[in-house]
Amino acid sequence: MIQEFKAFIAKGNVMDLAVGVVLGAAFTAIVTSVVDDLVNPLIGMIVGGIDFSAWGFSIGEARFNIGNFINAVIKFLIIAWVVFLLVKGVNRLKDSVSRKEEAVPGAPAGPTQEQLLTEIRDALRARPL
Repeated sequence: MIQEFKAFIAKGNVMDLAVGVVLGAAFTAIVTSVVDDLVNPLIGMIVGGIDFSAWGFSIGEARFNIGNFINAVIKFLIIAWVVFLLVKGVNRLKDSVSRKEEAVPGAPAGPTQEQLLTEIRDALRARPL
């Protein structure tokens, strides 16, 4: 069972997923900073100094923070845009690699098994006894 676990962990897919999760967490921190420190102040300047994070209302004891929701939507849109660009770039790279592979002519095909057997048969018939 330990050998199976080692084989599972050694597979590229598991390692790729682990790297993706770590990079995703780091990227989320960057996007959060971009939204909180750059985008929101810029939008605040455009709409007259309004801070989204302060937007909200209360009903009884419950507080509804609409501004935090708006910030989350902005963060999501930025992350979705970057992922879209990454996927588009990877697809373009794959397409260019596949086009290059198609452009390279393959090695000339050798004789088939039937052709080889026919040549051997003819050579044996032509041989003196």
